[in-house]
Amino acid sequence: MVKTSQLDAIARVAPILRGLLAEPTGDDDHPFRPVILKSIVGKLKLRRALRLDPLKAGESDEELRSRLTASLQNFKTKHKAMPDIISLPDVGTFQVVKPKAAAGHNPRLVGRTAIVTGAAGAIGYGICRGLLEHGCHVAITDLPGEKLDSFVAEFEKRDADRVIGVPMDVTDAKSVAGAFAKISATWGGVDIVVVNAGLALACPLVEIDLEAFRRLERVNIEGTLLVLAEAGRHFARQNTGGDVILISTKNVFSPGAGFGAYSATKAAAHQLARIASLEFAPLRVRVNMVAPDAVFSGGAHKSGLWAEVGPGRMKARGLDEKGLEEYYRNRNLLKARITAEHVANAVLFFATRQTPTTGACIPVDGGLPDATPR
Repeated sequence: MVKTSQLDAIARVAPILRGLLAEPTGDDDHPFRPVILKSIVGKLKLRRALRLDPLKAGESDEELRSRLTASLQNFKTKHKAMPDIISLPDVGTFQVVKPKAAAGHNPRLVGRTAIVTGAAGAIGYGICRGLLEHGCHVAITDLPGEKLDSFVAEFEKRDADRVIGVPMDVTDAKSVAGAFAKISATWGGVDIVVVNAGLALACPLVEIDLEAFRRLERVNIEGTLLVLAEAGRHFARQNTGGDVILISTKNVFSPGAGFGAYSATKAAAHQLARIASLEFAPLRVRVNMVAPDAVFSGGAHKSGLWAEVGPGRMKARGLDEKGLEEYYRNRNLLKARITAEHVANAVLFFATRQTPTTGACIPVDGGLPDATPR
């Protein structure tokens, strides 16, 4: 097991190394071809190995980056190629891997790594599946427990080498930092951050329990802030840009009665993402939002939001679950059933950088005039 101090060092060093090893492409929308840095234990003999000097006390990130740049350049000059193995005392030894696209993979996602928060649910399932099917490496994060474990095991059956499960509490700064560190120790860094963790509460304003409201604040607002902040620090170290996609909601634009706690806290999360789009732009990081509505399930995985609000709405309308889904399908302009796959497609639009866009929001709701972003 990696010690905490070593994991902290890896979280600092690996993204810098990974950024320096990324190959420029000349494409503004996809400026670098990333590598995967695999932490290795024991001896692995490859033709080209670079052994770096230990970290120096008080050495800043920029000083470390400058030293690593010089070492890599000297190695390249001598060997006419970059190293296959890089080792640094007290930090670790990494194998440099250049992933290749398989059939059906999107070249813009091959070698890129993503973290999906609050992943063990309906929308999280669709997003993780979509990213994996298109060639991404995906860290599936959620609160520790059987739900996360079974969720990860389902994906590992098909994509064991491109999936890791990372227990994470988005309301705990140390837990968030530890999740990014674990991903850096596994693959070298993070390129795509999908902020999906969220809680719902169905209750009129006059009846809301303050502690219940604060529970939503901690996850929906503070959790979003902590993930965005850690992502920003990580992207600054890696220095190859990146993408953040926040799973927002139609309730930001068209809130409903009896749903004030969810609507207000998600609106705050949405605004934090808009601010991040301003602050992260100098890092070449794009921040965008996806606003779904009425996503009941993803495969066999039920929506936690609908588990919270569904029973009351079924009772109020005299409907069963199937009838409620039909009600919401007929409510939108296209009479469309909204699925987790549709949400994943919107995430993929941003993650694959189809347009030079940041600070934007894609509705995934079948067309709801009152919820159109404006």
